[in-house]
This record gives sequence, C-alpha cells and structure tokens, in this order.
Amino acid sequence: MYHFIRSSQDSSCGDLFGETFHCLGAVAVLQVGRSPREPDDMKALAEKLDRRHGWLLRTVVISVLLGTCMLSGLAQSRGRLSGVVRNASGAAVAGVAVIVTNQVTSGIWHVSSRMDGTYSIRLPPGAYRIKVAAPYAAKFEKGKDYGEFSRPLGDELENVIIEAGKDTNVDISVEESKPEELPKTKEAEPTGYGGKKSIQSEPQPAPDRREVRDRWRVGFPEYDRYGDRGARGRDIPFKKGRWWDPYNQSVLKGDYPIKGNKTFLIFSAVSTSIVEQRRAPSPSGVSAANPLSGEFFGQPEQFAINQTLQLSFELFHGDTAFRPRDWAIKISPTFSIPNYVNARENGIINIDVRRGTNRTDTHVSLEEAFAEMKLRDLSPNFDFISVRAGIQPFISDFRGFIFSDNNLGARFFGSLRNNRYQYNGAFFSMLEKDTNSGLNRFDTRHQHVYVANLFRQDFIREGYTIQGSLHYNDDRASIKYDRNGFLVRPALIGDARPHSIKVGYIGISGDGHLGRLNLTHSYFYAFGRDDRNPIAGRSVRVKSNMAAVEASVDHDYLRFKGSFFFAQGDANPTDAKATGFDAILDDPNFVGGQFSFWNRNGIRLTQTGVGLVQPNSVLPSLRSSKIQGQANFVNPGIFIYNAGVDAEITQRVKAIFNVNYLRFHRTESLEYILFQNHIRHEIGWDYSLGVEYRPFLTNNLQLTFGASTLQTGLGFRDIFTNRARNCPPNIGDFCEPAVINPAKPLYSLFAQLKLVF
Repeated sequence: MYHFIRSSQDSSCGDLFGETFHCLGAVAVLQVGRSPREPDDMKALAEKLDRRHGWLLRTVVISVLLGTCMLSGLAQSRGRLSGVVRNASGAAVAGVAVIVTNQVTSGIWHVSSRMDGTYSIRLPPGAYRIKVAAPYAAKFEKGKDYGEFSRPLGDELENVIIEAGKDTNVDISVEESKPEELPKTKEAEPTGYGGKKSIQSEPQPAPDRREVRDRWRVGFPEYDRYGDRGARGRDIPFKKGRWWDPYNQSVLKGDYPIKGNKTFLIFSAVSTSIVEQRRAPSPSGVSAANPLSGEFFGQPEQFAINQTLQLSFELFHGDTAFRPRDWAIKISPTFSIPNYVNARENGIINIDVRRGTNRTDTHVSLEEAFAEMKLRDLSPNFDFISVRAGIQPFISDFRGFIFSDNNLGARFFGSLRNNRYQYNGAFFSMLEKDTNSGLNRFDTRHQHVYVANLFRQDFIREGYTIQGSLHYNDDRASIKYDRNGFLVRPALIGDARPHSIKVGYIGISGDGHLGRLNLTHSYFYAFGRDDRNPIAGRSVRVKSNMAAVEASVDHDYLRFKGSFFFAQGDANPTDAKATGFDAILDDPNFVGGQFSFWNRNGIRLTQTGVGLVQPNSVLPSLRSSKIQGQANFVNPGIFIYNAGVDAEITQRVKAIFNVNYLRFHRTESLEYILFQNHIRHEIGWDYSLGVEYRPFLTNNLQLTFGASTLQTGLGFRDIFTNRARNCPPNIGDFCEPAVINPAKPLYSLFAQLKLVF
C-alpha cells in the first residue's frame, strides 16, 4: 500500500488535465486488481484489501487517492504570492493580516505575517488587490515598482498579476494606527454617477461593519473581466461614471434618488437639427418673384433649416421598476432657434409679398407640463389606475392614424389582470399651434377631443395585441389667421363661413406577431356632422371609412414588408353626404413614414387656400392646415400600395427602402374646386431611401438621412396643369410653366442630427 501511494506521488499526478490520468489509472488498479506496470504487487494488494476489510476500506482508499491527486493538481495550477512586511524603520512586523482579493471573482484570502515578517500564499491565476487589516495600514508608494501592471493606491495595491507555477514578490510597508484612528474600510462606489447620498448612515462602528441606509447606492465589487485592467484596455461592466455621461447610470437620469429612497429626478436634453431641400409645386400668384413664372406656378425649390432644443425636468416618487410611480411632475420647455426657410417665391412664407422669399423666426413652447398621481393599486401584481393632467404626449392608436399630439388635457390610465389589459380615457382642450414650428402656443382654440381605448395583450396568440378605440372631435366655429397672415379657420375655399364639426371615430387595431409574421392593421369608421362644409356649401352628414394593414417577415438582418392604405373619397362634393375620410391630428408612421415624399411634404393646391396633402400626413384632405385648420370630409380619398425592406446593415447603420404607388379613390371634389372637367386617378410612384446611423451604438447621437422622389402620374399632372389637355389654343407658351414641369420627378432631401442627454 505504501509503495503504491509513493509511486503515484512520484509520477507527478497533480496535472489535472495531463498526468492526473496516471493517478486515475492507479485507482483503477484497486477496482480491478490489476496494473500493467506492477501486476503482481497491485493484484495482491487488491485481493488482500478485499479479503480483510471488504469494499468499504477499498472505497476509502480510492477517495484518499483521488483527493491527493486533485490537491496536487490544484497546487501545480496555482501561483505563489509572497513578501516581507516591514514598518517605517525597516524592521519586520509579525502578525499582520494580509488581505488578498481577486478583482474578477471577488474571492478573498487571508494570511498573517510570520515572526520574521514573511508571508506566503498560493493563489489561482488572476489579478489581485492587496491590503492589510487594522490596526495596521499599508503604505504603497507611487512610482515604486510592484510589478508590471500593479497600481499603488495608498493603502491598497491593485492589478497584482498571479501566474500559474510562478512566484510573485510584493513587500509591504505598514504603520500602526492608534485605536481611536482605526482606518475606515473603503466603501465600494455605485455604478455610473451616483451623486451625493440621499440618506446619511450612522458612523461606521468597526472596520468590518457599515450601515447603508441609501439602498440604491450600495456599491458593486470591482469586476475586471480579464483580470489585467490597464494591460489590454478596460472591459469593466460595472463602470463608474461622470455627471456628463448620458449612457451610464446617473443621478441626473433618475437611476438614484435625490431625497430618501423614493424621490428621483430625471433631467434630459434633446437637440434636433434638420436641413432640408425639396422640389414641389409652388403657387406664384400675381406678384411672382420671377416675372417669367406662369400664372399658377412659381419657382418650385425650397430650402429649410430647423433647430429645436428641448429640456425636460421630471420629479417622481416611487418604489421599484415593477411598481408604478406614486406621483410625478414634468416640464419640458422647447425652443425653436431658429426656423429658417427660403421659398424662392413670394406669397408662400407670408401673405404680404413685400416680406420676400426668406423667413427666420423663433418660438418658445411647452411641449410637456403635467402632474401625475396614482389613485390606487388594484392588485398585488401592481395593476393600477392613475391620472395625468396638463400638456402631455398622447398617441391614440399604434401608428398615429387618428390623433397624435402633445396637448393640454387630462387622462386616466392604468392596467388590469396582471397588465394583460391597458386602458386610457382622455380629454384634450386643444392649444393653438405655432404656424412655422408646429409647437404649442399658450392660447387655446375652441376644440375639444375625447379619446377612450382599451388594449388586450396576447390576444389569440402570445405577442399579438388588439386595441379598440373611440374618438370624438368637437371643433367649434371660429375665425383664425395664422402667423403668416393666411386664413386657416374657416378654409378660404367655397363657402368660407365659420362652421362646427362634431365627428366620432370608432376603430379596431392590432399590432404584434403571429409566428414569423409581423402584423399591423387598423380600421376606423368616421360618423357625425359638419354644420356647413365650405366645399359642399351646406350642412353634411359624415360617413367614411379608413383601413390600413402592414405585414412583414424577418430574415437574418432584413425585414421584408408590404403595406396597404385606404381612405375613402367623396363621389359627390355638393350633396348632403360627406364620405371623404379625414383625421383629427394625424402623424402616421406608415408606408415609409418620414422618408416618403408624399408623407413628408405638404403640397398646396394653387389658388385654393387648401393643401392637397399636409406635412406628415398621407390623407389628401383638402384642409387649410393640419395643425391649425379643421378636418374636411369632402375630399378625394386615396389608395397607397407599398413594398419595402429594412436592412440592419451593421449595428450602427440601418437602411430603409420603400416604394409606394398612389391613386386617388375619387376625383370629383378636385374637379369641382379646380374647375377641371376631368382629373384622372393616378398620383404616381413614390420612391424613398432612409439611412439611420448611430456611431456610438447608442441613441445619444443619431444621424438620419433621407431622399425621396415622386414620379408624377397622370392625375397629378392634370391637377398641376398639362399643356396638351388644359390650355386654350394659341397661348400654349403662357400655360406652360416656366420653371416647373410636372412631368419631371419631384424630390426631397434631408439630413437630421439628434443629440440626446
């Protein structure tokens, strides 16, 4: 037995992945009674053990041998840290507790110095921090060589690298502290920028005891993934931050409380800079900037620069991320500084043609200013009901087809059945909008909007949400001129008298995925009354429909999608029925969204005071202004067929391609207001490309580029003058536009820089 153990130790069985198999082979001898190297001795030993003491003794011997092998292997896979502990005079100091901490695993080892001041300990490979326990304090001097990557930090030494099978020597200089001056244990810092403590703790009673009342700022142990911080760069998940760092956790971003354990502050700032160039039909009027312009069309190019800065301050009270907050106050002052447009044509930026073709103005607004209060918890799983009052953002459906705005109102909202149901009940007393920036003004208009909706998550299948909604638009009669002097209420067309609109919307929408298929759809039915529609010249009863659907499939980094949008048109613009569909205040993210030419650019109808389509809308509603005018339900309606692909080219770059084919549903209303006997249905082909670039892999810096073109169709050319169809004989040169030819593609180019703190 002795001979076997000795020979197994001499065979260097400590290598866990190599020579350890020699030991395991020896253990196997005890089980089968045979060894190829010493068959007689081993067999005799096995038979003797089995005969005298049975399998119990054999099992004990096997366990001892395995333990010996493993310990020997661990010893050889470790390195050694050693050194001498001395005081300031250079004398050796015994009984000093040396504390060694692994900077990756946070494992801690203790060893005491011997009578001659030496200490020695075997450690797994890695990076370590060294310090000593009270009543002593270590003194590690800057500039002194403690190792290639070591970093002295006064009473601690970091990045001491231990390698397998090698010795690392670190001598420690210490000084003894007086009992009343026990060194405090260094407190681990929270991640990010924690700021000052929100609750002060009691003084530390002992070096290894500390009270922490501010539970949000409990420090994280240092985590260095590769154990050689400073050698191959810093890869530290629990990173310490600075106040100006918007990416990591910060007290300014609501990650840490500013008072107590439940009161938080969120400060954010968003800067949006947009530069845009476009070519679209522009009316010239009788005072054209270019005397060679035709009677109706001026110079079509427009250039714009818009800089918007929004600051947000939000104070809220709550417990955790799972429980809805108890109350909140938020205010977001917004500055348009500046808003510049060069229209190259008179009468576009202002009704007074003496103002010329350029405009630069500024505007200050409040886009958010509300207070929120939780009324009650409805279940142990934090279902709740809350109320929010003030200027607040609200989107009534998934894609913003009916109402999407920041406006003054009150809203009840919450959840039921473990958040399976969400609901909203909202009332808005609409504020006037600034004509040029689109931001809120500080005066109200005579319009009330009511919205109620209910969401049901995981409807039919998990991952698919359905929504039912009710809207009511009470837009009362009023007279309003915008900041540029144009009449926007009522629209300056037909019977331009003040009129009231009382229209409701009932709709059902869905969004989510059914297996691999991503699906979004909406249907809305509008009903109500316009007491004197300006185009019809009479009171009309509103009955109209809208439908939209988008389906997409993901394949690797690509998303292939197809969409369809329909808004009903009016077949008889002078009867008592208004069947053209219009929204309250839409901002749809659909069929290309902001990148689509038709969606992004408002196109005015010449000499009518209304637009064919408004900016950030897909509806040909024939209203004076989307943000200041009134809904109009005598309009042509539209069909939009879309095909597109989104490509995540890299983690930083995303490309969005879309092709839209557009057709009017009915053209009778256009023929009536333009005095044209026949307008065809084809609007044209809309091609768009968008690129989104995030250079730092975060949303704190975003660059967006867009390019789109509209290849006009026959109906669009009919509207904006076609020499062959609409010009009397012998005066063709007068009818032919001098600058714009509708047969040529129209285009829009823009670049946007967004900075978020």
